[in-house]
Amino acid sequence: MPGWPRSSTDPALSKPALPTPGTPIYIEVGTKRSFASATEWPGWSRSGRDENEAVAALAAYGQRYAAVVTPALKLSPPKDASGFKIIKRVKGNATTEFGAPAVGLPSDGAPITKAELQQLERILGACWSALDRAAKSARGIELRKGPRGGGRDLDKIIDHVAGADEIYLVKLGARPPKAAADGARRLADLRDAILAALSARALGLPVAEPSRAKGFWTPRFFVRRSAWHVLDHAWEIEDRATPVLLNLRHADG
Repeated sequence: MPGWPRSSTDPALSKPALPTPGTPIYIEVGTKRSFASATEWPGWSRSGRDENEAVAALAAYGQRYAAVVTPALKLSPPKDASGFKIIKRVKGNATTEFGAPAVGLPSDGAPITKAELQQLERILGACWSALDRAAKSARGIELRKGPRGGGRDLDKIIDHVAGADEIYLVKLGARPPKAAADGARRLADLRDAILAALSARALGLPVAEPSRAKGFWTPRFFVRRSAWHVLDHAWEIEDRATPVLLNLRHADG
């Protein structure tokens, strides 16, 4: 699809990110749930009942997140929570308590360079690819249910992620495209619309199909929220399909 994914030979993206002392993160603090998010790595956000649990979860998912953004971008996640540097704490809200990151950083509204925009696009594209791979691997498999028998099936998970991104796109400042009957076409059209709106907002250009939402999200927070949601469900698919796949392999063996 136009503009995604970008070529891995793009000179602006070919240089690996250098490790820095203490990966910067910020904490969204709620009364019953908190989120820890890596400020420079959208999508790398995890929650816990308190700040310590959230940071520990973020560390636990470091290698898993790095596998998503590699090889396009190089990330060496810290081995444990001591490798993070908390740069900000913000107060959470009802959405935080519900289970989704909801509050950005004051610095999210600062101007975005073209190089940063390209990195945001690259990370978002990597998260989409992770979801697509997980869905392809799990196709035809009945996903393992939770302890109470809950959990969406694969098609409903994919539909849920697309529906959420349509809502997020409105908050970015653009109207979602008219949904195509074909699911793959719907995703392609939606992702193209997201990239177009993201670029326009980041570069201060008019959005082709502006929405009427109030209180737009910044491009940085949009990517952080959308990438987190996409990855959260990509990993859900992987985790719920893995025991089934292992059992099938053992049976074949």
